[in-house]
Amino acid sequence: MNELVAKADLVALDAQAVRASVEVAAQVRPTDLSRPTPCLGWTVYGLLAHMATQHYGFAAASGGDGDLARWKLRSLGDDPVASYRVAAEHVMAAFAVDGVLERMFPLPEVRSGSVFPGTQAISFHFIDYVVHSWDLAKALGTEVVFPPDLLDVALAVAEAVPGGKAREEPGAAFAPPRTSSGGSRLDEIVAILGRSPSWPESSRRSTI
Repeated sequence: MNELVAKADLVALDAQAVRASVEVAAQVRPTDLSRPTPCLGWTVYGLLAHMATQHYGFAAASGGDGDLARWKLRSLGDDPVASYRVAAEHVMAAFAVDGVLERMFPLPEVRSGSVFPGTQAISFHFIDYVVHSWDLAKALGTEVVFPPDLLDVALAVAEAVPGGKAREEPGAAFAPPRTSSGGSRLDEIVAILGRSPSWPESSRRSTI
């Protein structure tokens, strides 16, 4: 593991990323739920449902529960934003437990159910929510801002994500890297993980 990542307070950084996603999600209006997102094939509703489901899956894994059923896509009910907020609070509470970094996390969606040390598993969750916060903000035509220290760690995690043919397989967590030049540190991170930093301006929400 990268030295910067190893020394980072991953639980605190992950909570920052998750809170940022909650703040962006709070801007979602009912008419936004069908909007496209940078995640191919996912609407805003689909992205929120995926994000909420992943929160519950990682929270279960933090307690040693590797049942694949915990990762089954969840409905967000009549209030998707409130449901997402509850899911976010759930995973933050699970990760705040003493000794969570020393636990082993069974992650049935990753590498055929491999078990990962807590530090590595939470780094997976952390980078997901840096990127998904960006995804959601892009879909809504707004921005998400992270502090430089968080982005430094996120960049190190992103650079450690395996590349190659695995990125081209169906269901891959991230698409092949894209070229990014002259953008922000966040642009660099999302490009490494297969997003286009210049995702279509035409998707932006009307201010009318």
